[in-house]
Amino acid sequence: MFKSLIPILERPPLYTKTAVPFWDDEHISKQMLIAHLDPGFEGASRKFAFIDKSAIWIKEIAPPSKYRQLLDIGCGPGIYAERFAQMGYQVTGIDFSRRSIDYAIESAKKSNLDIHYLYQNYLTMSLNRNYDLSTMIYCDYGALSTADRQTVMTAVYHHLKPGGRFLLDVFSMSKYNDFEEKQTWEICQDGGFWCKENYIAFNGCYRYPENVTLEQTSVVSDTGAISYYLWNTCFTREMLMKEATDVGFRVCEVFGDIAGSTYRTDNTTISILLEK
Repeated sequence: MFKSLIPILERPPLYTKTAVPFWDDEHISKQMLIAHLDPGFEGASRKFAFIDKSAIWIKEIAPPSKYRQLLDIGCGPGIYAERFAQMGYQVTGIDFSRRSIDYAIESAKKSNLDIHYLYQNYLTMSLNRNYDLSTMIYCDYGALSTADRQTVMTAVYHHLKPGGRFLLDVFSMSKYNDFEEKQTWEICQDGGFWCKENYIAFNGCYRYPENVTLEQTSVVSDTGAISYYLWNTCFTREMLMKEATDVGFRVCEVFGDIAGSTYRTDNTTISILLEK
């Protein structure tokens, strides 16, 4: 028992990947969808009031009259995509969660919205069209490894038309500096987010060099043990600008969040608007 707990409780190597795609796990993906659709919870999506404010601001800086074809990367259940479509964009949403995409398709049908959804890994996306505008919202970019970020940034660049724009947000150094290392555990006798059966969850929060954090949950149940890793790279403004310009983007402006607040070093997020 002691030896079996060591891999669960020790700090994993940088960018260790989860053994299974939990976003498509039958139980976990259901819990994730519930979290996405909770208007007052910020664990998976931001609060709906902020999303409304954000969508309005995006329309102002990249109006659909000029940037009509929009690619929403990591669209989830379509929360932003539907708002974009209602504003006049022609929207394509891409996500690697089958449950989220299925929900988004049905929701768009119910609302009579013409949105094209793709169940696809955006790390390997190869789409048959180019876009005027692309978005990657709620700090998904920083959840990737250094190599995967370059892959995504390059793929977006190649999927934009000349003059096309890319808007994304990341966590800042303020977030990294406030991140607390700790280890906790909990008993979930009636199941919970990670498993429908009873289990014990060992939670580890770790800081790494290069401004990286990890939130790890290791689930131990009657069927075995598995660890889930949620990585985040936190950025300075200069780091983010360099990753964008290295693949050819021009920086239009930097903001404090995805709703256009003024950039400040004490903001927990940074948003950047790029142009091809």
